[in-house]
Amino acid sequence: MPTFQDSLRQRLLDFTPHIAACGMQIERLDATATELRLPFREEWIGDAERGFLHPGIITTLIDSACGAAVLARIGQAEMIATLDLRVDFLRAAVRDADTLCRAHCHRLTAHIAFARATVWQAPEGEPIASAHGVFVRTQRSTREPA
Repeated sequence: MPTFQDSLRQRLLDFTPHIAACGMQIERLDATATELRLPFREEWIGDAERGFLHPGIITTLIDSACGAAVLARIGQAEMIATLDLRVDFLRAAVRDADTLCRAHCHRLTAHIAFARATVWQAPEGEPIASAHGVFVRTQRSTREPA
């Protein structure tokens, strides 16, 4: 029998247009962590002279991974929305390498969820960015959070 995480994985790929449009791949998705991979595309370059990725695509990756981590932690279908996303860019992401983001939901209340994320390029090296996201749970769960 498929788990909620199995169905969530498929729902993210099928019903989240920007995840599919960006070609993001789900490397890991469970109640403890989510990891998304963003394959390199030339169109992600924001600084052509130096070959750096645009920070907007990194932010999109972070928001997607954090949202998926929150939903996986909740463990059932529910609507969420990003309230706040703070991203600290630590160094530039460079061309010709996939970018990965690992996120986890570290606090879950009846109305709000908090997630942390780290971004790096393959193979795993020094972080490109770290982030903290706050999400509102817009549809109250019938089950109290753990």
